[in-house]
Amino acid sequence: MKLAIVIPYYKIAFLEECLNSLVAQTNKNFHVYIGNDSSPDDPGELINQYRSSLKLIYTGFSSNLGKTSLVKQWERCIDLVNDEEWILLMGDDDVLGKNCVRDFYNNLEEVNCRNINVFRYSSQVIDESGIAISSTYYHPVIENSIDFLYRRLAGLTRSSLSEYIFRKKQVAKIGFKEFPLAWHTDDLAILEFSNFQNIFSVTTSTVFFRNSGHNISSKNDNTIQKNLANFYFYHYLIKEHSKIFSEHQILILWDKMEKAFLDDKKHVGLAIKYSSLSFKNFKFIRFLDFSRRYLQAILK
Repeated sequence: MKLAIVIPYYKIAFLEECLNSLVAQTNKNFHVYIGNDSSPDDPGELINQYRSSLKLIYTGFSSNLGKTSLVKQWERCIDLVNDEEWILLMGDDDVLGKNCVRDFYNNLEEVNCRNINVFRYSSQVIDESGIAISSTYYHPVIENSIDFLYRRLAGLTRSSLSEYIFRKKQVAKIGFKEFPLAWHTDDLAILEFSNFQNIFSVTTSTVFFRNSGHNISSKNDNTIQKNLANFYFYHYLIKEHSKIFSEHQILILWDKMEKAFLDDKKHVGLAIKYSSLSFKNFKFIRFLDFSRRYLQAILK
C-alpha cells in the first residue's frame, strides 16, 4: 500500500461527508490517519462507524497545537503514517471525487518514471451545502511548479492543500515552512517538494474544497495575519531561492512583497527585513524609491 490519506481533525461539521468520500473511492488501496487536535467536538463515535469500511488509524492528541501552529499539527499527524510512500494531507471539510485514488495509481508508474514528487488533481470550490460555487480548475498534465506559482499570482488559477499528494521522503527531508496561519505554506511546499521542477496533474478526478466561512481561507477576520504571511512568503523566496527565478519573476516577487509591506506599513519588523534584503541584494535605487512611497503612505 503506497498512499496515506492524513486528516488533521478539528471541526466535526463536515467530517462525515469527508469520510463518506473516502468510502466511495473506487480504489480502496489507502490508509486513513486522523489526528484530533484536542477538538471540543469528540469525533470518536462518528469515526467508529467507519472502522469496518476504511483502513483507519485514529489518534486523539491531548494538546491543541493548531491554535498556535497548524504546521506542527500537520507534522504530528504525518508522523502517524507507517510505511506508505505518498501522503495526501486532507482538510476535514473537503471531499475527494470517487476516482481520485484510482487515478493516482493509474498514473503512478509514469510519475515515478519522470521522478516527480508532487501529484495534483483538478479542483472545484463548494459551499457549506456542498453546492459548487466555482468552475472546475484544470491544469496541464506536466507543469513546472514555478510556472504554476506565477499563474496563481496572476489570478489565473487557485490551489489548496487537499488537492495534492506529496512523496513522503520529500516531506520528511524538507518539511513545511511555518508562516502565520500556514498561509502560503502549501504554496512553498509545492515548490520545494517538487525541487522547483514538475507537477503531475490529472483532469479525470476532482477534489472539492469547501469554502464554508469557518476555515482560514474563507474567513475575513484574519487579514493582518494573512498579510504578514504574504510578506514572509515573498521575502523567503527572494532570500532563499532568488537564483531559481528569472529576472522578471524576481521583480514580481519584489512587487508582491512591497505591497504586503505597505498593507501593514506600521510593522517595524517588516521594515527591518525589507531594508536588510534590499541592501544584501544591492537594490539601492529600488529601496530609495520604495522608501519615498512608504513615507507618502505613512503621511496620508
